Amino acid sequence: MLHEDITALPDIHPHEVSEAVVRPTPVRSLLTDDVEEIFRFAIRELARGRVALATLVEIRGGAARALGSHVVIAADGRFCGYVSGGCIEAAVAAEALDALSENKDREVKYGEGSPFFDIVLPCGGGITVSIHVLHGTKVLSQVLAELDQRRSAGLRYTRSREQLEIIEPPERAGCVDDGFETIYRPRTRVLISGQSVEAERVASIANSSGHEVVAYTTRESGLPDIDQYTAVVLLHHDLDAEQRVLHAALRSNAFYIGALGSTRTHRKRVDRLDSSGFPKAQIHRIKAPIGMFGPTRDANSLALSILADVAATRLSIYA
Repeated sequence: MLHEDITALPDIHPHEVSEAVVRPTPVRSLLTDDVEEIFRFAIRELARGRVALATLVEIRGGAARALGSHVVIAADGRFCGYVSGGCIEAAVAAEALDALSENKDREVKYGEGSPFFDIVLPCGGGITVSIHVLHGTKVLSQVLAELDQRRSAGLRYTRSREQLEIIEPPERAGCVDDGFETIYRPRTRVLISGQSVEAERVASIANSSGHEVVAYTTRESGLPDIDQYTAVVLLHHDLDAEQRVLHAALRSNAFYIGALGSTRTHRKRVDRLDSSGFPKAQIHRIKAPIGMFGPTRDANSLALSILADVAATRLSIYA
């Protein structure tokens, strides 16, 4: 039946028909925009066959994703990641499959300024995506190794040389000279101090949000690491119980420090810290009462309020 269908097609070379039949249909394999999951997918698929890495390198007007966002496409058509809101990823995957068949990188525009008039971005803007045929796992593995050690990593893609290389992390993703540079930062670590239903809800929602969660109790002898990508969440109903972790947080470069308690309780906290010799600039880092929504009356609302505040704070620093 297949042979009959092929020979019945007029004015088409048999090789062209074979290409059209064999070329896989793009299909999403994973629902994720987490770069670590995307790179692990690429490494796994490179062990089985050929893979392309698509990168968002230009935004014209509005866009659903940040510069440097990725889609990884396997030779069998499976892909994961996002360079938009989900509306063009299959089209990007189709272009990547063509790039893989030609073994040649390419660059494609979508939306405003694009030759594809039938592909319109809901945001009304336009984007440019670079598609690179991967030839090994080394650079992606190096990025993952750095992130695993809670260090930032950088990649540079040079279109003229079709080359992807490790670099010192830039301040932000963007075009530099004849290349495009991307920065990857460790995921948010949420250090939760306290034993309460509020602490359990924060931990549960933080886990669901893809954060690294560290639960600390006052019975533990050592303190967990607090780095610049750590949010310290103090959920105690006793100022004495929070003191050890709070002092450690104030001496660290944690990007967020929040503490439970009313405005009156926080005034007592500030007085105690002042008496302990902490500078006012350090004390002012504490978000108290904790959270974004103001007063809440249940654990779920408080947890959402806290994690929304954590996300907004991180975005304001590392946008």
